Amino acid sequence: MDLDWDLCVIGGGINGAGIARDAVGRGLSVILIESGDLACATSSASTKLIHGGLRYLEHFQFRLVAEGLQERERLLASAPHLVRPLDFILPHDRHVRPVWMIRAGLFLYDRLGRHHILPPSKKIDLQRHQAGEGLKPFYRKGFSYPDCRVDDSRLVVTIVRDAADKGAAVYTRTRCESLKPLESKGNQGWKIFLKDMNRGDVRSITARAVINATGPWGRRFLDENGLAGPETPNVRLVKGSHIVVPRLYDGTHACILQQPDGRVVFAIPYEGRFTLVGTTDVEEEGDPAHISIMPSETAYLCSAMGRAFRKPVSPGDVIWSYSGVRALPAFRAGKASEASREYRLHMRRDSGAPLLSVFGGKLTTWRSLSEQAVDKVMPFFPGRAGSWTADALLPGGDLPGGDPVAYAQTQRLIYPFLPEDLLVRWAHAYGTRMERIIGKASALADLGSHYGDHLYEAEIQYLMREEWACTVEDILWRRSKLGLHVSPKTIEALRRRCAAA
Repeated sequence: MDLDWDLCVIGGGINGAGIARDAVGRGLSVILIESGDLACATSSASTKLIHGGLRYLEHFQFRLVAEGLQERERLLASAPHLVRPLDFILPHDRHVRPVWMIRAGLFLYDRLGRHHILPPSKKIDLQRHQAGEGLKPFYRKGFSYPDCRVDDSRLVVTIVRDAADKGAAVYTRTRCESLKPLESKGNQGWKIFLKDMNRGDVRSITARAVINATGPWGRRFLDENGLAGPETPNVRLVKGSHIVVPRLYDGTHACILQQPDGRVVFAIPYEGRFTLVGTTDVEEEGDPAHISIMPSETAYLCSAMGRAFRKPVSPGDVIWSYSGVRALPAFRAGKASEASREYRLHMRRDSGAPLLSVFGGKLTTWRSLSEQAVDKVMPFFPGRAGSWTADALLPGGDLPGGDPVAYAQTQRLIYPFLPEDLLVRWAHAYGTRMERIIGKASALADLGSHYGDHLYEAEIQYLMREEWACTVEDILWRRSKLGLHVSPKTIEALRRRCAAA
């Protein structure tokens, strides 16, 4: 009896997406299972940064920082429509960290990064620099350094699109109910029971290997299936919350702000009219599926902004907030903010059927983590291809010159009937794949029903057909951030459209 699949990947977050893409590109038959929507948990609740993590240097996590900076450069090249450079301003607060410590950290950051695309850090005078205008006047000195931003959930969906284009099967709203060694094959495979979360029916499939990439549920998944052992890593669940407020300052730069408790908080230009503020670090003991920001977290983030900026921020200013849970390997005790962001790949060794679990990881290092994870199961599939993702473009990333704005301007000449702001949004969200939305349209009316705020039927059909979107929330908050911009009338029209699908 042949098995249905070589590899079953459980979890449709950033790591599961990357693993499925890497594995199918090496010639494995792959099925990706996600109980909800793609990127519906931690992977849509990040600070939206692709970075090395400057603050990790003071915890001596040099390998993690170097890996992140290397991956940052790769992502800039492979997904220029999704990953964009962002200048960070670090105002110096002498009461928190001395100048020599910041200089040393930035010196290391520059050297570990081996910059090829982005410039090195530099010292700035905030009394003269434009970035100082929105800050309180007691900030006199500061530092500037480059990193990158990304729409995290769009990155996940784009990676999964690439996996599917290469032959992976993708099932969302499908939960792995249980996992058992396949005794009829001498424990050389797995029987996996899957529940369709819409219809409620359960079916089974078989696979030679399984990778558990369920994030905050990784350890619980093993425990519930009787697959955890003494050597299985424990995890710390740490909640990070963010708030979005009206734009706090002019300029396109982000700020990284030192706090009296030793943490840092980011203030990042967001969706044109807003500032994204985060993150917190709070130990979480509840169900990661049902979390939200606490009033104390909102107060902490508002206080951080009020301490730094001339424009005060209060909880009443918060337009949107979101929270996610990071599952961090429990290497040692200590503050949640100091818990290691290193990841760990754990192979169950008491069965002939490979079962690999991913613990930890961060948005930036998804590709290298995925490569290492697939490397660990490849000995069970001799004769297959080796790693390939280091220089591979993501779908839509083949922009001429790697510039989405320039690409949008070129498309304006081809499609003069499309509004400029719509073209720019599509260029950043879809890259060259925006042409799959436009199709043969020669007028706005050819895009189908207009639900308001430049949201057309052609885009909705594309998201449902090629990006696994099903609900209003999928479309407005994970495939885009239109939820911050569209009117209640548009939302209601979209809700009726999705209900009729």
